[in-house]
Amino acid sequence: MEVTAKERQQVEEQVEQLLSGQGSEVTLCDLGLELSKPATLRKNVTYIVCGVIFNEQEEVLMVQEAKPDCYKQWYLPAGRVEVGESLEEALRREVSPACHRGNGNSAFGHLILSPQVKEEAGFDCQPITLLLIQEQGPQWIRFIFLARITGGSMKTLTAADQESLQASWWDRQSSLSLRGRDILRLIDYGLRYHRSPWHGASLPLDLSCRHIVQRTLLLFVGAEKRVWILLVQAPTPHLPTAAALRTHAVTWAANMAAQEALPASYYDHDVATLGVLSLQHNGRQHGRTDGVCFNTLAALTPDRPQRDEDGLAAERPAPATPPPVENPRYVWMEVQAPALKEELLRQSQNPTLLPIQSLY
Repeated sequence: MEVTAKERQQVEEQVEQLLSGQGSEVTLCDLGLELSKPATLRKNVTYIVCGVIFNEQEEVLMVQEAKPDCYKQWYLPAGRVEVGESLEEALRREVSPACHRGNGNSAFGHLILSPQVKEEAGFDCQPITLLLIQEQGPQWIRFIFLARITGGSMKTLTAADQESLQASWWDRQSSLSLRGRDILRLIDYGLRYHRSPWHGASLPLDLSCRHIVQRTLLLFVGAEKRVWILLVQAPTPHLPTAAALRTHAVTWAANMAAQEALPASYYDHDVATLGVLSLQHNGRQHGRTDGVCFNTLAALTPDRPQRDEDGLAAERPAPATPPPVENPRYVWMEVQAPALKEELLRQSQNPTLLPIQSLY
């Protein structure tokens, strides 16, 4: 069943909104909801925020730990999001001089404006953009932000407390005892973006969600540069939304939709999440709005073998159309709007999106 002209226009308008960094309320979940529980901080999900902050010399702000298990080691300012907070509120709390910080025990916490920038480093700061999202399934997600200093002064040993001993700018060359080398990649991401941003500034949207879900803009690009989008047909054609499963990466949701729509041809194709278009989180009602919606761009591509049965190099021509939908719940919609089609082609070939990485 084909979509109508009116339905096509509505879908294309929604896609344009997502490409511009906007979002929309999650009103239904098409897949995996029966295998997912509502996200609840301190029960089944942990969110970490971490800050990457540079000075004019491109030195990065570091904090010396006071916790016994990593005493005197250095790390980026980072901490856990607490119950009742949105990601932005957690960030503001972390940089506020009048409030306490979260325990931040995870060695993987990174958001640009972490709860510890003020209390651990002595500075006030302002987030610029999300740099990177890392996840170990829906139960643990780290949000890394790039930020700038807006006030305050460097914390010294005279102000040492149980949160941190001191803070310092690090030139990335001098010897420093690090709590974890995982931050080196985060610093590199921050420095690259600081010098030459490869995606537009992206900060969390204040939209509630009960579960951790992936709303997927799943593309298929044909040989003649025609572009299709996979849709769920009812109640009206829309982008598939799937709940994240504890046994898989958060971005596995795109695979779930492809597998249900194309069971026979699924294993002849690759499903790749190209990046995050926008992120939605509210968090104000514990257990009811602790979820996150990742609006993502993904691509379905033929898994063409590099060798034939005789071991010789073999190249299959790219198909002109997507594999046929086998589940009547789904439909392919070809993009007609010229400007939208060109942008989707560009993003599918050279994504300039917020990256999300699985640490599984």
